[in-house]
Amino acid sequence: MYPDDRNDLGHDLAQGGELPIRSDFIAWAEFLQISGVHPSRLGELIELGWLEPRRTAGEGYLFRRMDVYRTRKLERICADFELSSLGGSIIVDLLDRIDRLERRVRELEAQR
Repeated sequence: MYPDDRNDLGHDLAQGGELPIRSDFIAWAEFLQISGVHPSRLGELIELGWLEPRRTAGEGYLFRRMDVYRTRKLERICADFELSSLGGSIIVDLLDRIDRLERRVRELEAQR
């Protein structure tokens, strides 16, 4: 058996072991590292209710991976247009809504 034939838990994949499932959630430190956001800014976005992380048993936060993308978009919009967090969050929410609506229109047109 080769080292690549084993998953992180050490189970033999050739004997029916399964690969670990990639989580849709990341911890506070990983979110900060990936997004490049300052911890106080992240706290502000949570207080605004714009980010709604899950709480862990140890009182930590777990964020959705897609929140990294949304937060980067927010930071870019706030910087480019010199907006507050609240103003930028409204714009990002509206852009997300437009994207969902356009996707739905394409789905409906494909059903014709």
